[in-house]
Amino acid sequence: METVYPFIEAFAKTTVRVMGYDVRTTGEDNIPVSGPGILASNHIGYLDFVFTGIAANKRGRRVRFLAKREIWDKKVTRFLMNGMRHIPVDRDSDPAKAYAEASAALHRGEIIGMFPEATISRSFVPFRGKTGSARLAQSASAPLIPAAVWGTQRILTKGRPKNPQRKLEIVVNVGEPIQTDPSDDPRALTDELMQSIGHLLKQAQDSYTQQPSGDDDRWWLPAHLGGTAPTPEEVEDEMRARGRSDPSDPVA
Repeated sequence: METVYPFIEAFAKTTVRVMGYDVRTTGEDNIPVSGPGILASNHIGYLDFVFTGIAANKRGRRVRFLAKREIWDKKVTRFLMNGMRHIPVDRDSDPAKAYAEASAALHRGEIIGMFPEATISRSFVPFRGKTGSARLAQSASAPLIPAAVWGTQRILTKGRPKNPQRKLEIVVNVGEPIQTDPSDDPRALTDELMQSIGHLLKQAQDSYTQQPSGDDDRWWLPAHLGGTAPTPEEVEDEMRARGRSDPSDPVA
């Protein structure tokens, strides 16, 4: 029996009600009610996992997310993350350990949550995904379930203060599962996954009814939609200047 996850679920739902967030989910029927799967989403804000988790919860599923190990450094967050059975990823010393734990969870029939871009996209345009999600799905012949979130960047994202604004609109679209087989090419699977995520994201953006309140509020829109967020090319140049090689090749 789980105790921490139900508490967090209740807290998240209460917060959504108190803040008056308009959370719309579509396609959650694509998440299986039993058996393994990887719920793979674009990454635009620190709370993306909360809202993709809400979509999965509508199917009675709890998602075990892979997250950077540093979140476990503080006692309170370590207790919560362990209690929800999320999986720490230590990219520097032992990334294979997270892969093994996630693969074992898939073989137990769990839903694993991943962000194939491996970082928040400050341009709000998906980068080319890394192949870890595909390879992990292949290890258990589990489906890749694409998802897209939109609006979460307005609450809390990289390089911006937390926004206490109420009644924000949040959209989560879940797409048809991509079946995997150990013989598949992980790169091809990943490209198919990111293409699906990009399509779902465009649908979410097209259906989004709220607009910036003025020029100063255009930061949360990508440049190609008339916003002032940095372009994917600008973000990539910044990362190269800092000596980081990932991510690259944005997928519009």
